Amino acid sequence: MPALASLAPNWITPAIQADLDSIDAANAQFEQRYSGRLSMDLTLTRGLVSFQANKSRAVYRWYKFKEAFSAGLIEYLLERYAIRKGTVLDPFAGSGTALFASSGLGLSAEGIELLPIGQRIVETKQLIDAGLTQSNMRALAKWASAAPWRKARKGKPIPELRITKGAYPDETAISMGKFLAAIDAEDDSLRTILLFAMLCILENISFTRKDGQYLRWDYRSGRRQGKKVFNKGVIPSFDTAMLAKLNEIVTDLRSGEPQQELFAQQNIKRGEIGLYRGSCLDLLPKLRASSYDCILTSPPYCNRYDYTRTYALELALLGVDEEGLSKFRQEMLSCTVENRAKDLLTMNPRWNTSLLAAEQQSILQMVLRYLEQQREQGLLNNTGIPRMVRGYFYEMACVIFECARVLKRGAPLMMVNDNVRYAGASIPVDVILSEIACELGFNVEKILVLPNGKGNSSQQMGAHGREPLRKCVYVWRKN
Repeated sequence: MPALASLAPNWITPAIQADLDSIDAANAQFEQRYSGRLSMDLTLTRGLVSFQANKSRAVYRWYKFKEAFSAGLIEYLLERYAIRKGTVLDPFAGSGTALFASSGLGLSAEGIELLPIGQRIVETKQLIDAGLTQSNMRALAKWASAAPWRKARKGKPIPELRITKGAYPDETAISMGKFLAAIDAEDDSLRTILLFAMLCILENISFTRKDGQYLRWDYRSGRRQGKKVFNKGVIPSFDTAMLAKLNEIVTDLRSGEPQQELFAQQNIKRGEIGLYRGSCLDLLPKLRASSYDCILTSPPYCNRYDYTRTYALELALLGVDEEGLSKFRQEMLSCTVENRAKDLLTMNPRWNTSLLAAEQQSILQMVLRYLEQQREQGLLNNTGIPRMVRGYFYEMACVIFECARVLKRGAPLMMVNDNVRYAGASIPVDVILSEIACELGFNVEKILVLPNGKGNSSQQMGAHGREPLRKCVYVWRKN
């Protein structure tokens, strides 16, 4: 709904208000066209669609990958759309929720993941699914009770990046180094699980908290971060946090809970899981055409969240250096203001059709022109926003093109995504991507809307209030 001029913030001139009204009107027209397919699904609570529902599931809950959707959502969608055989693909695999939930239902599953933290979570889950030896279990239980790292005389240095320097209290860093030194004496399987346990507690034992676009720093770190003082409360010692995590892991493994909770049905042979390491823009074109029975995914949202910053502690511990961090940031789907424009046609000349589909989206072009005008007038809080929004939709058009290519005829693509707002302009990501999908070989079957809308980002709330934005699950079907 267009804002009343009398209530508009000072920076909204009549000309800007006219542009916003035009975008709102175009939004309304598109929504009217999609009214028969925009369908509220009361089952899709935010807890089910987000990581929250994984907190009750062993292995999934050990590491808090906040951007993940839940295993329950995957099980619900696969059941609702009767996907009972074949191979599922997730081009943005993250921590592997779609892969493991699909495997538990007897489906084969393949994923693509760029960041080492997601890759490491998937690898550890695969190791656990394959079954640990009794020797490994006894050794793990010993670590959980005796804390053998305390006896280490000398520790290893903690790998750091510029953005993680000084992230831990001094005593914590010493204990971390001893832990890293001590695990070297164990075999590969146990070392993998122990390092995974360490990754699980990094945020908890540090001065930082993940906050979407960056790491927020506690005042005790000595880092100044804006005018507001941040206090994250009690920061447990390394030993306290690690013993708690190891005991949680041991308890779950001994109870057999991973098999009971990770997989929705028993007496079904788990499907095989495969992981491709790298960018989906590089790897999707290399996959065989018409070979997948379903795509289930949640790409990064067009919301400025920078995974290379929020997961910087984990990436540093896994050996990513400054050059590697910068490389990952640019290889990611454009969703942050630091992404440079990609030369998509040089990457793949076949994507000309994809780029044309994006060019033809009238509401997208209206939004891009508006944001560029805002940038030229110095009214954006970051000049990279127009480039980011453009990159996001043009790159997603290429991803959609490749998804249509690798899916079998009649197979569904199901995608979780959020709508966004910049400089007062609501961007209907769901409708724009669905329109692009129609041009590239899909039929839009449904856009399942969560019953409670998503509010504005923190940057937008002061100026534009909390008018809800849609969070949806798109259901497209290959023609």
